[in-house]
Amino acid sequence: MSDPIVPRPIAIPLRFLLRSAQVAFAAINAGLVGYFLKSYSGDGILGRWIYVEVIAALAIIFGVVLMVPILHGYFVWPIDITFSLAWFAAFGTLVNALEATACGQDISNTECTQWKVNEAFAFLSAIVWLITGLVGLFYVWRADQQRLGYWTGRYDV
Repeated sequence: MSDPIVPRPIAIPLRFLLRSAQVAFAAINAGLVGYFLKSYSGDGILGRWIYVEVIAALAIIFGVVLMVPILHGYFVWPIDITFSLAWFAAFGTLVNALEATACGQDISNTECTQWKVNEAFAFLSAIVWLITGLVGLFYVWRADQQRLGYWTGRYDV
């Protein structure tokens, strides 16, 4: 067995930091979208906000559950990649919805600024989930490389 690329005392806090960022970004998105849903006036983009709110709620739940160190957080990389794709879709729907409003380049309007912050944190959440998924995929690949001869090597019979 070769030495791991990232030592365990660094890998565990790194995983905790990434999961904490996932939960924090999802909580920010949930709060902002909840504020928008509360002040909803019927402009036709309710489905997009509900989608982002559901993704944020699921991301908070999974982020907290996967933060537990005993769950081998790097081996659940398919969940991380799936959430990353869901967050990229949420970011796309938020950007598409913003184009239909009068915000455009106006940054003096508080609601437009909150909307753009919501978009930014949706994108950051997608990136953090993607980084966690790629790190997990790397760890799984590395574990497979260390055991490569276990199934495919030649054996003396």
